[in-house]
Amino acid sequence: MTLQLVQVNFKARDDSALGHFWAEVLGWGVSSEGPGVTNLEPVGFDWPDPSAVCIDLVRVPDPETVKCRVHLELATTSDAHRAELVARLKDLGATTVDVGQGDVPGTMLADPEGNVFSVLEPRELYRDTGPIAAVVVDCADPRAMVRFWGEAIDWTVHELTDDRALLRSVKGVGPYLEFRRTPDDKVVRSRIHLDVMSNPVEDQAKEVARLVALGATRADVGQGDVSWVVLADPEGNEFCVLGRG
Repeated sequence: MTLQLVQVNFKARDDSALGHFWAEVLGWGVSSEGPGVTNLEPVGFDWPDPSAVCIDLVRVPDPETVKCRVHLELATTSDAHRAELVARLKDLGATTVDVGQGDVPGTMLADPEGNVFSVLEPRELYRDTGPIAAVVVDCADPRAMVRFWGEAIDWTVHELTDDRALLRSVKGVGPYLEFRRTPDDKVVRSRIHLDVMSNPVEDQAKEVARLVALGATRADVGQGDVSWVVLADPEGNEFCVLGRG
């Protein structure tokens, strides 16, 4: 097994502006591999490394405003840190949102382009994840998702119930990947998706074949002739297997 979760990909109206928002939020560096693409990673980061899941922002002409099945949850170290972070986020352009979360821990916010994320209360589980505590994927059946993703990437299952599945790198570093049961969840084309990469990258075709055998399907999102392969997991969530550009 050679696949690793390496980044979260955002479709954006203005990749540069949104990228600088998230860079300020996370304290990360900003770079660009070309026009319309903004890359975020920790300063001094040797990519790829499981100690962080990076962020890629890609400009598209008119990103749809849809319910995002993938969102980020940010870690805090104390109640004071959480309050300071929420205030700073609002100063940067985030807004408070109600997505029907009810009385649950965490503060739900939206970034300047409407992507929802959460600032969590301090939790021991997330004390060493870095600024991103978890990448959360809404789903109908967490157990079924783990049957696929647990085989797809080299991550360890830390918790598995009917309502939640929690995975993390086998090295015990970086954020968690959480599959969370969401009532009446529907398959939608999300503005945010996961990117994975094989190591070595030359194993891309081999890994794509393995993923298809596990239950993934090939997806056409108008990507054309590109170095990555777009697939969908068993619940229809699109993700990309990166190649060498």
